[in-house]
Amino acid sequence: MINDNNNIEQNNPNNKERNLSDVFRELQDIRYSQKVTQTPKKTKIPKPKKHKKNENYSFEMDINSVAKPKKAFKLPNILVISAIFVLAVIALFPKNAFLKESFAKEDIEEVTELTSTNFEINRRALNMQKIISENSSFEKVKEQVTEEREIEYEVNSQANPSLPRGEQIVLQEGIAGKENVSLVKTFENGEFIEELILSKEVIQEPVPQILDVGTSDFLAKLKVHIGDTVYLTSNTILRTSPDASSEEVADIKQSLDVKLLELPNEEWCKVSFDTIEGYLPTKNLTSAYVTPTIVEKNRVQRILLKVNIDMELNKSSGLSLKDYKKIFTGLSKDTNKIFENNAEVFYNMDKKYNINGIFLASMAIHESAWGTSEIAKDKKNLFGYGAYDATPYESSYEFEDYKDGIELVAKVLVKYYLNPSGTKIYDGETASAWYYNGPTLSGVNVRYASDEDWHTKVYSYMEMLYNRLK
Repeated sequence: MINDNNNIEQNNPNNKERNLSDVFRELQDIRYSQKVTQTPKKTKIPKPKKHKKNENYSFEMDINSVAKPKKAFKLPNILVISAIFVLAVIALFPKNAFLKESFAKEDIEEVTELTSTNFEINRRALNMQKIISENSSFEKVKEQVTEEREIEYEVNSQANPSLPRGEQIVLQEGIAGKENVSLVKTFENGEFIEELILSKEVIQEPVPQILDVGTSDFLAKLKVHIGDTVYLTSNTILRTSPDASSEEVADIKQSLDVKLLELPNEEWCKVSFDTIEGYLPTKNLTSAYVTPTIVEKNRVQRILLKVNIDMELNKSSGLSLKDYKKIFTGLSKDTNKIFENNAEVFYNMDKKYNINGIFLASMAIHESAWGTSEIAKDKKNLFGYGAYDATPYESSYEFEDYKDGIELVAKVLVKYYLNPSGTKIYDGETASAWYYNGPTLSGVNVRYASDEDWHTKVYSYMEMLYNRLK
């Protein structure tokens, strides 16, 4: 034992600084030297007894099972080696390994094999980095800063009965203010978690936003605003004030348009009818949004509004080809369909010579008795043009078709009866105005017909034809 101890000391004189790996090497060197000097004996390592679960057990190593050197170790050396061995066992085995039966056997075999030539790797080594990371405390950092921040502006709303309900108008834009804020911010592991405001200093005061909020159900229903055009759903009296007993200003026909000016309440509104202003009940109004067909009806009504016996005839009627076809289709007295078949001819004269085509057609109806006269049938002359009272048939002009006669009369009326002298007319010509007495029916009547009531008879046909647009 003394010699072995001396060998250990000689192999590593710095005993106090040895680690476990050095100790194990030294033990192995001892065993190797013993095998060289002695005849090795086959020894069996006793297997550890199985223990019941949750039962503490101890491990004793059979000293006799290990080859002994010739000389015995001294007691101090034995204690040192035993202590080192125990420390090695504790380092290699988890603490709770001694509590489980299935794990105990495996660990005892590993410890026993430590005395053999080869060392085994501890597969259950502790991950110290992980343990440190999981148990380290979070880092909190606080810093004091001063920041410039915005001050939100207020939104002030006020009711406006002249706006559709739900609609808003910005009267004044809001402007955010500015302030310097001194505060302490707290961060945990680099992430912001809270702040403590110490003080605030206003740099610029915010400007509030001002809104007008609509409250009118009438405007919302019609989808219109003050200043828009609305239409009459029935004949309505325009009055001086929003009161049914107030003075009458005008009688406005159905489908005519007026312009909204004011909305004193939901029952009455102030409007402008052309140049006349007054008040109407809101219940008698509609809009193009609510009644899309009202726009076309208004157009026709505006045309009819200008129809009167004193209307100027040296202007286009403003009617479309569709209007002409509507007017002349299905006339009960047009038995031979002369006017229906020539509706487009009257429309073309209207546009080409700047003459009212309805007036031209009304003259033809009156002069030809709806195209039934002999001159109209035989000579295709709807106006009796050229006829004299003494010999009307013989003196009247004859045309190849109705279109030629209609166009000739249109040109004669424009050049001699309807326009003042020098007026530019068709084909670069100017009006001669030989028989001009004004651009009206009564003015034409003076020199065109000997019948003093001719203009009223012609106008009756004009009125009838215009009303077919309704």
